[in-house]
Amino acid sequence: MGGERQHYYGKHGTPQKYDPTFKGPIYHRGCTDIICCVFLLLAIVGYVAVGIIAWTHGDPRKVIYPTDSRGEFCGQKGTKNANKPYLFYFNIVKCASPLVLLEFQCPTPQICVEKCPDRYLTYLNAHRSQDFEYYKQFCVPGFQTNKGVAEVLRDGDCPAVLIPSKPLARRCFPAIHAHKGVLMVGNETTYEDGHGSRKNITELVEGAKKANGVLEARQLAMRIFEDYTVSWYWIVIGLVIAMLLSLLFIVLLRFLAGVMVWVMVTMLILVLGYGIFHCYMEYMRLRGEAGSDISLVDLGFQTDLRVYLHLRQTWMAFMIILSILEAVIILLLIFLRKRILIAIALIKEASRAVGYVMCSLLYPLVTFFLLCLCIAYWASTAVFLSTSNEAVYKIFDDGTCQFAGKTCNPETFASSNESRLCPGAHCQFAFYGGESGYHRALLGLQIFNAFMFFWLANFVLALGQVTLAGAFASYYWALHKPDDLPAFPLFSAFGRALRYHTGSLAFGALILAIVQIIRVMLEYLDQRLKAAENKFAKFLMTCLKCCFWCLEKFIRFLNRNAYIMIAIYGTNFCTSARNAFFLLMRNIIRVAVLDKVTDFLFLLGKLLIVGSVGILAFFFFTHRIRIVQDTAPPLNYYWVPILTVIVGSYLIAHGFFSVYGMCVDTLFLCFCEDLERNDGSQERPYFMSPELRDILLKGSAEEGKRAEVEE
Repeated sequence: MGGERQHYYGKHGTPQKYDPTFKGPIYHRGCTDIICCVFLLLAIVGYVAVGIIAWTHGDPRKVIYPTDSRGEFCGQKGTKNANKPYLFYFNIVKCASPLVLLEFQCPTPQICVEKCPDRYLTYLNAHRSQDFEYYKQFCVPGFQTNKGVAEVLRDGDCPAVLIPSKPLARRCFPAIHAHKGVLMVGNETTYEDGHGSRKNITELVEGAKKANGVLEARQLAMRIFEDYTVSWYWIVIGLVIAMLLSLLFIVLLRFLAGVMVWVMVTMLILVLGYGIFHCYMEYMRLRGEAGSDISLVDLGFQTDLRVYLHLRQTWMAFMIILSILEAVIILLLIFLRKRILIAIALIKEASRAVGYVMCSLLYPLVTFFLLCLCIAYWASTAVFLSTSNEAVYKIFDDGTCQFAGKTCNPETFASSNESRLCPGAHCQFAFYGGESGYHRALLGLQIFNAFMFFWLANFVLALGQVTLAGAFASYYWALHKPDDLPAFPLFSAFGRALRYHTGSLAFGALILAIVQIIRVMLEYLDQRLKAAENKFAKFLMTCLKCCFWCLEKFIRFLNRNAYIMIAIYGTNFCTSARNAFFLLMRNIIRVAVLDKVTDFLFLLGKLLIVGSVGILAFFFFTHRIRIVQDTAPPLNYYWVPILTVIVGSYLIAHGFFSVYGMCVDTLFLCFCEDLERNDGSQERPYFMSPELRDILLKGSAEEGKRAEVEE
């Protein structure tokens, strides 16, 4: 056995030896990975330069405001269209043309208007009546009334027909509705074209439906945005409730760790059980209702997701998923019951450590603030880069004009040769682009922007991990707790991390950022190759995506433990990563027993908080309960605020539990070091608490006996 043990240690490094001078995190240390620190500073300087260039050339108004055929913004203050916030299409049917998908612009004149048309009216009828003044506001600016009807329609000065429309995303779309099973626009079923012949409105409706189909995603986004505008107040209240529940859970965990863990497990099982019961009741309620037996495959994708809740198959799918999740959790609890007891002891020790370093619970706010800065800078730079193009005008023609699609100048187009050869052509705004070197480099700048975002975001997370690890390691290596605990351990760890280990943190974050940007590129290539029928290419792409996903997970795990070693010993990143990896490999059984079980328990805690807040949000936004005298606002999709509350609650709970997770990982790594350095004698006492020593050493002895029996 001695030879086997020596051979095992030889494969996985040399265990730490007893050092009487070692008292925890080393205070006298030097700077590590200076080259990476210099690279990070240079990259930040370049990132700031890219931001300045983008802010100089970009114009976010191109995203916020719609643009008419002359490239002018609608509804923007300080312009002649300040009081005209809506974009009106002369012929919405032409928006169904394939040209829209190629040029992202409808081949029909577009103008800014104060409000969308609210009545059905043709130019031929309006020209002869008192409605002409109303009609003229939908003609091109500077319209002259001395032209004949045919000339006006030929030159595209006015639309041939006005139909009742509603604004959506600051654009006027036909107000389509059903009346006695017939699709109608307004109250009309027919309309007159520009030549006075009367046609069925179905043609216009079908064209409008196709045009709306092109913008279906935009409509869905705008409806979701409307839901946010009327429900944000209640969403914030839901997130505050999640924060209070998380804080209460952490405080109770400090004093009642064992009881809270089992309460958490029981409550989660009950929450999932109620979910199964609710799905079953909805499934039975829909029995016999017309259309409830339609399958999800036959229904297909619908933008109004509420439709799916009227299908029995939807509730059956929910019930099956929740049942499987319930069964898996119960089986894991049965087979891991002894290991859960060991994990509870580690959580109790972590609770004591957090209790002595209470300010650590507030550190996720610092990480959140820094991440918000990174996200805000990345998003604003991306918007400015994407809007730093110039307006490009092209020739649009309904016929077979040979110049269609070529660039033009709207100021001189009327007197140009193209206008004479193609009388029906129009020179109008097509898109934003450019041919300069800066415009050709925009894609590279966007990639650099995304890469720097990943690098800085990972650096912020690494800084938080090293800071918390340094604070909790100070607690563990204090022989007489809490008397030997240094003053302000969290601030001391934060200062050491920034002063000495910025380069090491940048190194670890850089490796992770490279893998992440490669994954983004693979996703982009996968989207581009979806239309291809090459099965080998699809298989290769799937394998690459899977491999890099696994690589990212492994690097995250390795970085996390390397940062703990950096916080304790002050070594560089590579040395810390190697030592952490070998230490874990020398204690692989304990890693499997404790680390994953505690992660599982923390996951149950997150699910309990998220499930409780999610159920409350579901009952409130579906008008099943009322808070005081207020009720939920009317919504297009009630799942929008519910999902937002659920995701936000998970992130909030994750922020609080991440402190505990980092504490458990740090204490576990310190525990493994403690076992190798010391033997529990008077000369070499253990630094772990007596409670932790009793249960962990007992669990380790049981695992060792079990391994010997298996051999």
